Amino acid sequence: MSKLTHLDEAGHARMVDVSDKAETSRMARATATVQLTQATMDLLIEGNLKKGDALGVARVAGIMGAKKTSELIPLCHPLPITKVTIDLDPDQASNQVLIAATVKTKGQTGVEMEALTAAATAALTLYDMLKAVDKGIVITAIQLDEKQGGKSGLWKREEV
Repeated sequence: MSKLTHLDEAGHARMVDVSDKAETSRMARATATVQLTQATMDLLIEGNLKKGDALGVARVAGIMGAKKTSELIPLCHPLPITKVTIDLDPDQASNQVLIAATVKTKGQTGVEMEALTAAATAALTLYDMLKAVDKGIVITAIQLDEKQGGKSGLWKREEV
């Protein structure tokens, strides 16, 4: 009925069988952008928040998000994640924090969902840490930027 891999012939949701796929090294990188006001950015950079180190907590939350992805996304396989890196880059000129999540594994399926979940979780945690001073924070552009490994090989988002 459908060429979508998560649907069977009758159109019902299913977890894809990856048991016959080759185990390869895989990597995915996803990003998210968090838009702040100037005043909130200043507080973030100064580190004078009542809740503590917002960037540090968001970094740990992103790692935890990657590890919990299969519990959050219904048809996602649990994977043996070998590395998660969360980079948070505050840009004072634009009052944005760019979050980059990189996830690696050696397995039969990719880690795109883990990278996306990590970036989103870090962004949501940053919001939570800063909402007391600014409820107007905007999280935008959660996107996959690169993936490597598997049958489809390397994919990179083209710059617009």
